[in-house]
Order: sequence, then C-alpha cells, then structure tokens
Amino acid sequence: MAREKIVSKLTNLGLNITDDIMLHEPPRMHLPQRNIRNITFNEKENLLELGSKMSTRSFLNVAHSRKFMQTILIASKCKELVAKDKTASIRELYYQLKHTIEGTKENTFDDQSESDPLIVDLETSLGVLREELHLKADDKGTLIGQITLEDSGDFIDCSKLGRSGLSVPSIVEHYKFHEVNADYILVIETGAMFDRLVEEKYHLKNNCIMVSTKGQATRGCRRLVHRLNQELNLPAIMFTDGDPWGYYIYSVMKAGSMALAHESRRLGTPQIQLVGMTMTDIDAYGLEKVTETLKEVDKKRINELLQYPWFQKKEWKEELALMAEKGVRIEQQALASKSLEFVAEEYLPEKIAKKQMLP
Repeated sequence: MAREKIVSKLTNLGLNITDDIMLHEPPRMHLPQRNIRNITFNEKENLLELGSKMSTRSFLNVAHSRKFMQTILIASKCKELVAKDKTASIRELYYQLKHTIEGTKENTFDDQSESDPLIVDLETSLGVLREELHLKADDKGTLIGQITLEDSGDFIDCSKLGRSGLSVPSIVEHYKFHEVNADYILVIETGAMFDRLVEEKYHLKNNCIMVSTKGQATRGCRRLVHRLNQELNLPAIMFTDGDPWGYYIYSVMKAGSMALAHESRRLGTPQIQLVGMTMTDIDAYGLEKVTETLKEVDKKRINELLQYPWFQKKEWKEELALMAEKGVRIEQQALASKSLEFVAEEYLPEKIAKKQMLP
C-alpha cells in the first residue's frame, strides 16, 4: 500500500476522534474483536479467519481510557515514521513513547507487553500491515540451502554462508528468489537441531532449504516459508519436539494464529506437514528410555489443543490421545541417543521418503 494512503488512514483515524469531540461525543474508536469467539476455522482453506464482530474503545470509559491514550500515541508515531519513510523496531517504538505524563506519576507505558497488542489493534482496525506502518520486530530464525536471494540489488547465495546461515528478518517482502535448487523446505523448531543438521550437511545431501524458527515462529519466518511454498511450489515439512507446544507451533505455521487471524492468508502454509517427533516414533525407533514425563501444564495444554477445530483431524486426535495415554513427551535431541548422525542419515530421510507425516 502506498505511503500516502497509509498516512491518510492514520490521519482519518485522528479526524474521526476530533469529530467526536466537536460533537461533544465521547472520543472512541472501533476495533475488530481479536478473541476466540470472533475467530473461525475455514476447513476448506485450512486457515484461521477473523470474524466481523467489532468492539468500541472509548476515552471516557475508565476501563478503556489508558489503552485509548496508548493507541493514539502509537498511531501518531506511526504516522510520523511513515511520513519520514523511517522504520523502527517495535522495541524502539516502545522506548520512544515511554515517559511519565507531566504533572502525574503515571507512565504512558510500563512494559512493552502493553504496546505490542495495540500495534495489532491498529493493523486490524486500519486494514494495514505492521510493515506498512514502518514497524518491525527483531530478527529471529535462520535459513540455509541452495537458493540465491536478491536483497535490494545484492545477491546472497544461502549455500555459502558457512554454518551460520542467513538471519531471517522481520520483513521479507523485498526478497526475490533466484537459482533455486531444492526439492522441499524443512522447517525446524529448535536452533540446536538446525545446527546439528547443518553440521551433517543435511540440506546439501537431501537437496532442501532449511529454516529454523527457534521456537514460536516470527512473522518473518512464517511469511518466508509461505512465499517459498507458494511462489516456488516447494513442499513444506516441519520438524518439532514431540509435545503439545511443538505441535501448536506447527499449527501456527500451517493455519495461522488466533492473535493474527487477520493475516492467516499471508502467514499460513496450509500444505505443510509434520514429520515428527511423534508418539509413534517412540516405539518405532526404540526411544522409550529417552522420553520426558508430562507435567501438569503439558496435560492441560493437550486438552486445550483437543478443543481447537484445527486439531480435529483423526490423525491428530489419535496422536494427542496417545501422548496423554503414554504420559510422556519427546524432544528432537532425544534422537542423539542413537548417534549424532542418526537424525540426518536415517530418521528424516526415511520418514520423508515413506511420507510418514501428519497432516
């Protein structure tokens, strides 16, 4: 979206509030409700979608006034950034706006956890992207493989970056793909497993692009995997820990998240499949002695996942039920009990070749 249009949207937000004041009405703004009651699962598209329910944030409502003030501060700063064609990290935005209100002991923001959700509120209410508001998050995630990326006129050969790989930025729209030699994308939850597979040269021996999310995937990682899958027609496969947390990370990569349901079509990769770790791997590969006992918080999370519409496929219900029955979880690194090379030389190639994956 053109910068002028973004500035216009932000300006109109302010003008609407001014009109309320001039009409002696309580200043207010209207926002889509971002909760599970306003999120639906599109089974055909295999994506989460934000519904049409709206809420109102009013300055004269004591319960809303602080958030109202904070939202206006963020909108004002974003208008300044877009107008100047400057980009700030969400951490920088927080510090630029954090101060004590003159004549009071009240801070505009006490913690970044207050500002981050309001950025999403602005996105959804204005129908723009965080990147279009000239905001970005810290880089998180790594890519390696036989693909050359063009970045602002520079060409980066991602197969010649040693063991470090390419740090995945918050904004990946500017990347252009060249000289791609890969059969699929392997998305890996943990940085430690990514490092193991790089050391074993898995991406070269198995002709794939590897992306590490290093925990819950950022927007940049999710968008990059989506683009690689959609634009290059590369199958996407994910490799997580065998626990409810790893499975939820996979579901976010696949169907999107509740917090960003309005962005699912840009960030989700509905065709992605999960190769492991699975509960059936424990018996198939003789890993019974290297499992971890489920904690109460794990058991609670399993029950939560079973309530989500996007985990209602037969295979997933069976997998989660088996986890609860066994009372254990298993980490990717548990495969090292066989040998350091086992995951790269046997486990992944065998399961992918036989298409032993969860939908």
